[in-house]
Amino acid sequence: MSESWTEITISVPAAKAETAGNIANMTVPHGIYIEDYSHLEEEAREIAHIDLIDEELLAKDREHAVIHVYISPEDNPAEAVSFLEERLGACGIPHTIGQSGCAMDDWLNNWKKYFKPIPVGERLLIRPVWEEAFDPQGRAVLNLEPGLAFGTGAHETTRLCLELIERYLAPGGAVLDMGCGSGILSVAALLLGAGSAVGVDIDPLAVKTAKENARLNGVEARFTGLCGNLADKVSGQYQLIAANIVADVVIELTRDVPRFLAPGGVYIISGIIDAREADVLAALAGRYTVIERREDRGWVAMALRAC
Repeated sequence: MSESWTEITISVPAAKAETAGNIANMTVPHGIYIEDYSHLEEEAREIAHIDLIDEELLAKDREHAVIHVYISPEDNPAEAVSFLEERLGACGIPHTIGQSGCAMDDWLNNWKKYFKPIPVGERLLIRPVWEEAFDPQGRAVLNLEPGLAFGTGAHETTRLCLELIERYLAPGGAVLDMGCGSGILSVAALLLGAGSAVGVDIDPLAVKTAKENARLNGVEARFTGLCGNLADKVSGQYQLIAANIVADVVIELTRDVPRFLAPGGVYIISGIIDAREADVLAALAGRYTVIERREDRGWVAMALRAC
């Protein structure tokens, strides 16, 4: 294996190995490797027709299975781990995730070589700042330095959210980005015609990255970055609110959003895996109407209006 690849290991209870393996397979286009010694003796007799088993094998953990996933240089291991955490958690599978094969700096730099300009929706092109030769294709160009913050446009959750923002953003409208990460949603909204955008995140590094991306795109005067517990520091009302986080946080935010959503405004939610969609819809019932739903590779995004 090339040293530029990253190995991700997922330890789960042996009884959950098959389900966890199916989830892990969604992160890569090729196969995975599962270590599962829970039925060692039976399989040794039935398959190999032997009773004597090596002591090293007998010492293996019988209670847990370990799934090995190999992430190629053109993929972002951080987003793969984010996917695994959310999907395994949603299915109630206890898990421990580890990474090896490359130092963080190494795989970040390796991955950058493969992150090329990405057209999103009808009007946007996401361009990593290190890519100097590119064709804007008549689109608004979003110059992006993702750093360590989630949100490149390559992941389904971000792309679905961007498509819905393009569709429902009113020209000159105010935008609230709850859990802004790299700031990609806020900056995209400003480039697509929003009058102002506020991005809030609990991670100071994310807020710093978002402000830098606003500066790179010449929209810093219309962007405000706030560090805090999502809705704690926010005031005012917004024509469009976006939350590209995870299902549990979207559910938690449901009680806060109405006081920030302007009359007739649109609330866009993403980062929801299909297994949790029913939970999210239950939390929204009686408060919001789904006006559009999009899905890609098990991820769901929705545009909502208050009832």
